[in-house]
Amino acid sequence: MRENTRVTSEFKGDYQELVDEISELLGAPATLENRDFELIAFGAYDSEDELDASALDPVRARSILTRRSTSAVRTWFEGFGITRATGPVRIPRTPEAGVYRGRICLPVRHRGVVRGYVWLLDDDPGPTDGQLAAAMEVAARIGALLADEAQHGADLSRELRAALTGERGWQGDMAIAELRTALGPRADGVHTVVCVAPWPSADPDDAPSVRTVPHATALCTVPWGAADQSLAVLVRLRSPEVRTAAQAAATRLLKEGPAARPRAKGGAPAAAGLGEPRTGLADLGALWQEASAAARAALAEPRLGPVAQWSHIGPYRLLTSLAPQTVHDPVVAPLLSPAHHELARTAEVYLDCAGQAGRTAAELGIHRQTLYYRLSRVEQLTGLDLDDGEDRLLLHMALKGARL
Repeated sequence: MRENTRVTSEFKGDYQELVDEISELLGAPATLENRDFELIAFGAYDSEDELDASALDPVRARSILTRRSTSAVRTWFEGFGITRATGPVRIPRTPEAGVYRGRICLPVRHRGVVRGYVWLLDDDPGPTDGQLAAAMEVAARIGALLADEAQHGADLSRELRAALTGERGWQGDMAIAELRTALGPRADGVHTVVCVAPWPSADPDDAPSVRTVPHATALCTVPWGAADQSLAVLVRLRSPEVRTAAQAAATRLLKEGPAARPRAKGGAPAAAGLGEPRTGLADLGALWQEASAAARAALAEPRLGPVAQWSHIGPYRLLTSLAPQTVHDPVVAPLLSPAHHELARTAEVYLDCAGQAGRTAAELGIHRQTLYYRLSRVEQLTGLDLDDGEDRLLLHMALKGARL
């Protein structure tokens, strides 16, 4: 589920009122979480005394104080069938799991789709069946509200995607205009774009909500290569110089993403890239190109990641702007075969060290004579002269480009 922050602020008071209504109906504190177990609201019966008492129940205390539950807690509760339930589910106390008091879970659904959960402590004598039935009616209203909010967010995501990927012209201008209208005065602020790639799915339901990503204004999935997806996040900043908010959003998505965490093929971690901040939305397309280039660079060169800024990726700023086929020069192809992996690494380190033999040998942990032998083999395989500046430049760029 995804929502934009403008819509979220409009709905926040409604959620609180509905949760308070359930608390009043049952005479017990209630909390509302979305389906990713992130706290949306807690009832009027929750007070400082209640929080003190919940210290006896670490799971509840953490949920209220940190506004989210761990993946282990989520898995444990889902084991009771709450994702499929259409009525109240009682969950017994289980001290070994940190659940020192029993729970009642009211699934929040809309048109058969689970949107979240209302949680109650199941203390004796507990609510009657009639009270629970009345609370489920309120939960259904919450479900409709969450669904409505998600639809608004999906609409904004489509506009963001169009603004990021649309070609210049009236279509792109229209997409930016509609996005600017949706954001209101905030559209004129300082923004950057975060790219997280690869992202495992194009399904909007597999993307996090705006509420759960620090400082995010909007999110959408964008095609990444021939078959993969990436996640784009529009992030508002205090100023062009202070990029902490973008770093926090990228780190959160990489480390604490939703159930389908971003993972590259083969199990390698994903990476994130940040574009250079701009004021207003006119240059969103350029921002996205920078962010995706930085993510590509971080995937190619782990030392740049896991979160890379476009301004810090050095030669990859140029290499990522070239068509893939242009960064593969045929003269370097023999060196890039698996049989010559060590020679290619030696040549790259040598060029990274500005051709200084002593530094290169120390970096590789080899004797200088071994280094000289390997460099001579590189020259034989490629036909390049490592004493020639242009040949060295060609080899260096080709080796960096091969990482992409």
